[in-house]
Amino acid sequence: MPWRTPQGIRGRFGGHTTVGDAATARADFERLVNTYYGPLYQFALSLTHTEAEASDMTQQAFCIWAAKGHQLRDGSKAKTWLFTTLHREFLKTRRRERVFPHYELDEVRIELPATEPAVADRLDAVRVMDALAGLPETFRAPLALFYVGEHSYKEIAEILEIPIGTVQSRIARGKAQLHEMLMTRTPAETKRDHRG
Repeated sequence: MPWRTPQGIRGRFGGHTTVGDAATARADFERLVNTYYGPLYQFALSLTHTEAEASDMTQQAFCIWAAKGHQLRDGSKAKTWLFTTLHREFLKTRRRERVFPHYELDEVRIELPATEPAVADRLDAVRVMDALAGLPETFRAPLALFYVGEHSYKEIAEILEIPIGTVQSRIARGKAQLHEMLMTRTPAETKRDHRG
């Protein structure tokens, strides 16, 4: 679904805006979305594992920016602010789900499409993302921010609101667990490799 600029975006530094200021604010907002939508969506996807939820969460982060972003005095911190906001929304959603769990009423079998040759080229990336999804949340978020979002340790510490030493520790331990998961091959994978 294409992103549409929310109505009523406030000026960069809040307060009343003229028509020219409103156009500038809208253009700034659209530039921000164009710059960070992809990385934010990838981070959300690594946390949620579903495209629809990742898309909703990414758009929610930009809606919150549209309402509160004018409060940020240092525009260079917009990226960190957006990632922090998205991570907080993810945690808030998970807490709410624990209190009010959702149960599917209809179970439907999903038919898998035939594998195309182009899909084979992406199998390693898919396998890594699947392994990343299997890590505990404590390690998944820092690793996703570091490798998918290409954030520095300092930015990750700000986004997750934890000390930088904790970030370094979680990334190191998460990488070790990820490596172990990727090196452990299932019997089906081994059998498939011997056939190929």
